[in-house]
Amino acid sequence: MKKRDYYEILGVSKNASADEIKKSYRKLAMQYHPDRNPDNKEAEDKFKEAAEAYEVLSDKDKRARYDQVGHEAFQGGAGARHYQNMDDIFESFSDIFGDLFGNQTSSRRAKRGAPAPQRGHDLSLNLEITLQEAYLGCKKDIKIYHFEACSACKATGCKDGSKPATCVTCHGSGSLHYRQGFLTYSQPCTTCHGHGFKITSPCSECRGQSRVQKHEKLSVNIPAGIFDRAELRLSEKGDAGSFGGQAGDLYLVVSIKSDVRFSRRENDLVSLLTLTYPQLVLGCQIEIEHIDGTKETVKIPRGCPIGKEIKIAGKGFAKLRGGGRGDLVIIPQCDIPTKLNDATRQALLAYAEKLGDQSQQSSSGITGFFKKFLG
Repeated sequence: MKKRDYYEILGVSKNASADEIKKSYRKLAMQYHPDRNPDNKEAEDKFKEAAEAYEVLSDKDKRARYDQVGHEAFQGGAGARHYQNMDDIFESFSDIFGDLFGNQTSSRRAKRGAPAPQRGHDLSLNLEITLQEAYLGCKKDIKIYHFEACSACKATGCKDGSKPATCVTCHGSGSLHYRQGFLTYSQPCTTCHGHGFKITSPCSECRGQSRVQKHEKLSVNIPAGIFDRAELRLSEKGDAGSFGGQAGDLYLVVSIKSDVRFSRRENDLVSLLTLTYPQLVLGCQIEIEHIDGTKETVKIPRGCPIGKEIKIAGKGFAKLRGGGRGDLVIIPQCDIPTKLNDATRQALLAYAEKLGDQSQQSSSGITGFFKKFLG
């Protein structure tokens, strides 16, 4: 199913300020909050959808990438971060929900004497490709070292037949409260280290951590037309969450190596073409090899100036948003030989004599009179 535009979800324009985006999200969060819409699946989906949109548009860098290429900026998943449960959203935007609902959010996240699923960390990896691969698109195999859910205990952290025990010191709250006169304060429970539970019979494979570190090989599709420094998001390919929590995401930062023959200018593919002086003066047709290996015939007009851009429409990079392609841009240069044989030198001198003895520079208005050739 096609994803909705994040600006449309929040009901703001594309040039909306950060304050306008936050204000709109607060309004939607209040409207679709699960406490106000119990057992309402549609409201829950809209609540999660608004959180996903806000997570991207409230972040300056993520918003810039989204504005450039849309949901493709987070390819590998279905857009930006997904939230599997309400606790994950409350944790991510505690500043907003703390203001809106006071202590309701913190009570919702109160420890209950059992391991609470925790989302895994996002990971980042640099991936270098060639300009040709960026033009054509490609598939790359990468290796990552990350946490995976422990299969031996099914991410519980406990041996078969056992389960976590509520901490007897803090009774599952994870914190201890003290009073000194009129002052009340709390600190993490020293017995369970603030978890609210203890695993008395830990899994021998993960040692009670519910996850283990392993190498994994992934195959990644790089879309044709991708930009240098673009970031691809592979959903849930980061670290596995603790105790069955959602896995984090893997972000691939794409670096494009420079090419000897071609360069990129927005969606155009640019190449310098070295020609002789007669070819520029008389005009010609010349066949060049495109970056994809195909042949292109370029027509050089008569009297072509150095640096004049000759465009072949639709032969540039694929546009990630809106479809279509950029152009192939050929920029003629003149080959100035430094060594001439006698016959060529005499022919060039004879040609120069026929041109006349006055040179002009029309752009500067300077004129001069010829004295003699140096060679």
